[in-house]
Parts: sequence; structure tokens; C-alpha cells
Amino acid sequence: MVLERFGDDGKPRKVIPVDDARRLAEFFSKSPAIAPHRVAIVDAADDLNNNAANAILKTLEEPPPKGILLMVSHAPGRLAATIRSRCRRLVFRPLEDAVTASFVQSRRDLNQLDALRLARMAQGAPGRALTLAASGALAMDDAARELLLQAPQFDETLALTLSDRFKGGDGMLQFSLLLERISEQVHELVLNRVGEGAHPLDRWAQAWETLKGMPREVEALNLDRVDAFYTALTELREAARA
Repeated sequence: MVLERFGDDGKPRKVIPVDDARRLAEFFSKSPAIAPHRVAIVDAADDLNNNAANAILKTLEEPPPKGILLMVSHAPGRLAATIRSRCRRLVFRPLEDAVTASFVQSRRDLNQLDALRLARMAQGAPGRALTLAASGALAMDDAARELLLQAPQFDETLALTLSDRFKGGDGMLQFSLLLERISEQVHELVLNRVGEGAHPLDRWAQAWETLKGMPREVEALNLDRVDAFYTALTELREAARA
């Protein structure tokens, strides 16, 4: 059994609702029919709302026999202490870029350089690298680099072309992907300039923070993606002029 933000229709929800979490108790109340254990995966525990987290806590307090509950978390420190104290922490280290790149190349028609770029974007997560490859992340990464090179001026044609990708059912994914690539490149820019002793960098740091949180805010509040994108460009323009 898998609990995740995606509903039965395949569309992402804001959180994992309590009704889904309550299904765990029923699932674990039954004995496994074929395999030695019943296994449930919460992907990710960070997406549980308060009521859902409390519902899962009841299962953790009374662990079922022959039951295994795996809870993925991208920010374990933010989970409730009552949940963390009842779990064993398993840390999965990212793979080396070369290993991830080789994995991606074995499944996608990519040259070594592009495979390495995807591996670095995915930070050693092979599944994430494959998802990025299928989502057009390389093109978005190129667009993000071009936008930063143009700052504080921007090519209006390029901005309009990119904003057209934010429409339709796949629009949120493309918006999030572009903002992710821009924020990562801003992060690298700041780190490089720190090493060079360049000042000031406060405005770039502020821009990075805004860009990093923008996709989640846009999705949660159902904001207009094109307006948000131009707000991001304004942040970059002001940072470049600082």
C-alpha cells in the first residue's frame, strides 16, 4: 500500500489527507496472504496534514505483527517528535554522479555530458534523473542559464516562449522545473562569488529564497503561474542591479 499526494486521478493534492492515513489500520489488520509481511509506504511523510499524522501515529504506537511501514521524509527534523521517536532512521546516500549518469544512459538515448548534467541536477537520485530527462529538464536548464546571463535585461521573446509552457495540465510541472533550475543556478552563482570574495550578495540570497519557495506557494494558493514567473524575473533583475 502506498500513501502519496497524488490522488486516484493522478493529480497532485496539497497534502496526504486523513482518510488515506486511516486506511493503514485496516490494511495492517489483515494477515499477509502470500508474502511474509504486509508493507506500506508513505511518500512522503512531510506531506501529511496534522490529522493524517495523528492517524499514522496510532499505527506506530501499536506496531502490527508482520507489518512494515516505510516513511519517506525529505526533512525529518520537521516531523513531529512523537513520530520520529517511534521510527528507525535509515539514511540513503546519493549515488556518485558517474554511476547515476551511467544508469540514465542505459535507459535514455543521451550523450555522456547530458547524462552527467542530469545526474548533478538529480543530486545522485537515479529515478529523479530519469524523471528530469523525460520532463525536458536539459532544455529548462539551458533556458535558466540564458536568463541569468541576460540579467538585468531579459529577452521578452524567450520569456513569452517559456511562459507558454506553463499552460495546460503539464504547466505546473514545467513551471516548477524552470524555477528549480533558476534557483539552483542562482545558488551556484552565490557560492562562486563568495569564493571570489564578491560583495554584496544579500540581494542574490533573497532572490534565491523567493525562487525556492515560489512553486509550492503558487500550487498551494492556485496563483497565476505566468504572473509568478514575471515576479521571479523581477527578483533576478533587482539582484543583478544591486
